[in-house]
Amino acid sequence: MSVRLENRAASQLVACQHHAVNQVNLGQLRAARADDIAQLLSLWGLLYSEVDPASTTPWKGHAREWFARSVDDNMSTRIPVIAVGGELVATAIGTIEIGVPNPHCPKGRTVRLANVITLPEHRGQSYATMLVRDVTAWARTVHADRVDLSATPEGQRIYEQLGFSVTSAPRMKLAL
Repeated sequence: MSVRLENRAASQLVACQHHAVNQVNLGQLRAARADDIAQLLSLWGLLYSEVDPASTTPWKGHAREWFARSVDDNMSTRIPVIAVGGELVATAIGTIEIGVPNPHCPKGRTVRLANVITLPEHRGQSYATMLVRDVTAWARTVHADRVDLSATPEGQRIYEQLGFSVTSAPRMKLAL
C-alpha cells in the first residue's frame, strides 16, 4: 500500500503506520528489508565518515550480521527508512532495552533511538522528523516506558520539537 500525502500535516498523521508504505515528501517511509542491508551499511558508514562503500573494515561485517538478524525482528528492533527512487536516503534505528523496572521506567522497557541519518542532499525534507515519529510510535506498540537518545548539536533542535528533553545525567562510556 502506498499513500500519497498532499501536505506536511497529512504526512505527520499517517507516517507512523507500521507495515505500510507511506509517501512522504516524494520519499517512501517504510520498514527496512533484508535487501536494504547494503544501503543501510553505506548510510551507517556516513555516520562515521567512512565514505567508501567498498571498504571492508571489521565493524561492517558485524553490522551486516546485526542487520541480517534484526531487520525482521519487529519486537526488538525498528529500522525505518526513507526511499527516493529506490535509493535509501534516510534511516534511523530503534532497539528495545530491557532493564530493571524503576520509578523512571516502571516496566523496565526503554527504546534506544540511534543513528538518525539523512543524506546531505536530501536534508530539509522532514525525513528525520518522520523517522523519529515512526520509532516513537513503534516504541508505544512494544510497551516501552520511554525513548532515549544521544543527540548531536545539529539534531537536538529536531528532538526538542518532538518533545524530547535534555536530562541532567551525562552519558559516559568505557570502550572494551
